Amino acid sequence: MGQIHNDRRSFSGQGSSQAPRQRRCLLKGCEQFFKPDCHQARYCGAACQDAADRWRRWSADQTWRKTEGGRECRRQQSCRYRQRVRERREAEQAAVGEAAQPECEGERPVDASEKSSCARPGCYELFVPSRRSPRQRFCSCLCRKALRRVLQREARWGRRRKGASHSRRRIPPWRKKLRRPIF
Repeated sequence: MGQIHNDRRSFSGQGSSQAPRQRRCLLKGCEQFFKPDCHQARYCGAACQDAADRWRRWSADQTWRKTEGGRECRRQQSCRYRQRVRERREAEQAAVGEAAQPECEGERPVDASEKSSCARPGCYELFVPSRRSPRQRFCSCLCRKALRRVLQREARWGRRRKGASHSRRRIPPWRKKLRRPIF
């Protein structure tokens, strides 16, 4: 018997399980190149994944605190904290008998509630959206491009998984009307 020419294990065409290419870590501050274990990996390792999870919780807190329910919850939390500080101060004064140092507490500036946080994982920049673009999501064009790069790559990967053909270019409907028939 001769060698099998159509061996599927040696076939490296469509549907093969080739390892994905190197890519940059999405986390701001890391941005190292890494070889991902799976096609959808955004971060280079567990430490960056944990940092992105922490950022996600921080970002959700920022969003929640802008709502009326979040502000009310935060007010109650601040009242409880101030009550605990008062009780601690009274206990210290009773024990020591001398005057306590003045506190350095205060309210945040009014404009802090108008600031938005960047949508890139790991970016804790707060910025005020400009009047020209009130729905601004990123603090800089570098953050915007980094997340866009990841989302475009994931969209391409998703289209390939669904089996969409990329060989034909889609022609917009308004463009089809302009074409002349070839005789």
